[in-house]
Amino acid sequence: MTLYSKIIGTGSYLPEKRVTNEDLTAQLAAKGIETSDDWIVSRSGISARHYAEPEQASSDLAVHAARKALEMAGLQPDDIDLIIVASSTPDFFGSFPSTACIVQRKLGQTNHGAAVDVQAVCSGFVYAVSTADAFIKAGVHKNVLVIGAEVFSRILNFEDRTTCVLFGDGAGAIVMTGSDEPGILATKLHADGRHADILSVPGSLAGGAVAGSSYLYMDGPAVFKLAVTVLEKVAHEALDHAGMSASQIDWLIPHQANIRIMNGTAKKLGLPLEKMVVTVDQHGNTSAASIPLALDQAVRDGRVKKGDNVMMEGVGGGFTWGAVLARM
Repeated sequence: MTLYSKIIGTGSYLPEKRVTNEDLTAQLAAKGIETSDDWIVSRSGISARHYAEPEQASSDLAVHAARKALEMAGLQPDDIDLIIVASSTPDFFGSFPSTACIVQRKLGQTNHGAAVDVQAVCSGFVYAVSTADAFIKAGVHKNVLVIGAEVFSRILNFEDRTTCVLFGDGAGAIVMTGSDEPGILATKLHADGRHADILSVPGSLAGGAVAGSSYLYMDGPAVFKLAVTVLEKVAHEALDHAGMSASQIDWLIPHQANIRIMNGTAKKLGLPLEKMVVTVDQHGNTSAASIPLALDQAVRDGRVKKGDNVMMEGVGGGFTWGAVLARM
């Protein structure tokens, strides 16, 4: 019997603090930095985002989303034998112990299941899903909890209006399990380290202090140019691997970074915009959390149904990109 991996539960969480463009404009104006709702919306499609409270870590957001995904899947924490957390804003400086281990502790899991972090920035969720898919198909793990969780507000320079208005905090999670029914139909992952400098947090640890900037840096035009090219290509690669055409996609859930990139990708694939799930307007760019956040919203409001073919794809610093084609 062929073993597949299948998504059986989704969950998400947004911090309570909602920051509109008007709120952010006023905050920046107090520092003498000019921006406006029209300027932000016209360049990104973003109207609001959520920020975590100072005491909230990525693991806290992740646990909220995980519990909802577990509830939908009808599983308990000790039914999970692998936790994968995708995050660029881990709980601990130096990234250890892993945020996945902290999530395991906070969930109360005691079965000694594996736990590991994945770092591919905004592509982190598709990388994590691909990893879980491989483990399940190989028979190594049965039930895998995959989470994207970010507190990007901690690494934003609020003196730079070109980046600070784009990002938000949140978490999304899925539960994947072994199944005799096709679930994950194809995954494709790529990276090109030659473009590592166009999206990064360039600081490094030297002599016990951070050398360079600890804030996010982005060359917006360069990222835009690469994103619109690779997203179309990797979607077709996944479709080809599954022996399917773009017309068989029921829902496109791209990384929620910029509405212009998202619309451009849908048009290149020949998909009507009505088939694309959009949350960037209310969530901003939540990096590795953006795809599972959007997926959970679409599942819970009834748009994504059992049997639907969903294309999920992302691009991120590294430069990384990838796609997951899943049958729900």
